[in-house]
Amino acid sequence: MAKVVCGLPLFATFFCVTWSLLYDFKTSTATHCKVPNYLPSVSAAIGGFTPQRYVWRICIGLHASPRFMIAVAYYSFHTSIHVGKHNEFYKTLAALTSLFHIIEVSSLIGLTYVSSTENHDLHEILFIMFMAGAILYMSMTIYLFSWGRANNGRVLTYSESKSLFYKKLLLGLNLFVFLLSIYVFLRHNWYCEPGVYTAFAALEYLVIITNIGFHATAALDFAPFSLAYADTALISPILDRHQAKPKAS
Repeated sequence: MAKVVCGLPLFATFFCVTWSLLYDFKTSTATHCKVPNYLPSVSAAIGGFTPQRYVWRICIGLHASPRFMIAVAYYSFHTSIHVGKHNEFYKTLAALTSLFHIIEVSSLIGLTYVSSTENHDLHEILFIMFMAGAILYMSMTIYLFSWGRANNGRVLTYSESKSLFYKKLLLGLNLFVFLLSIYVFLRHNWYCEPGVYTAFAALEYLVIITNIGFHATAALDFAPFSLAYADTALISPILDRHQAKPKAS
């Protein structure tokens, strides 16, 4: 499920940028500086034109429900390990981590359906919430993963070590690229240099890709688990038999 969920926004980004370059190049790459620019920003690519807007909204809408499920599932994933006397604090951090994940997804839905051309201020606020939620979620996930999975002398499995390595790498890249994109965006507004906004757009794409890559590590974390639909009417009698206390003789 994690691969499909991450594949939808990745496909939508590729489609929207490619279609904008092919059919809306002049309009999608225009800036207030009126200098040469060769790539559309993410906001322009996903919200300024059709059919890009529809493809983006459909893909984000389809991937949203499983993302909320994964956010809740990660709480169970983290709290399945007992860390000792600080376990209650650990569980609180796990709940906060899931909350930040939910804020990230909710903000993404919001900025998807409120484009920058429709309401620029609200779109900007939602983007800030998205980035804040994403960074806090990724950082706390790594902290919880390192604490819980290596607690009380426990050694990380190969899959867990691989997942943690990729999480750290992708968070580091995401933060670096995001901070660099802020500088490039400000430089574009200050000096209106040719091609600088192109660099900003490319960095935006990398922020999205590293974010998606981080979430894709869920495929490693949940590899031993499976999602299934079950008839609770059939399960309940089995549970009742196991939980029933023996009668006194």
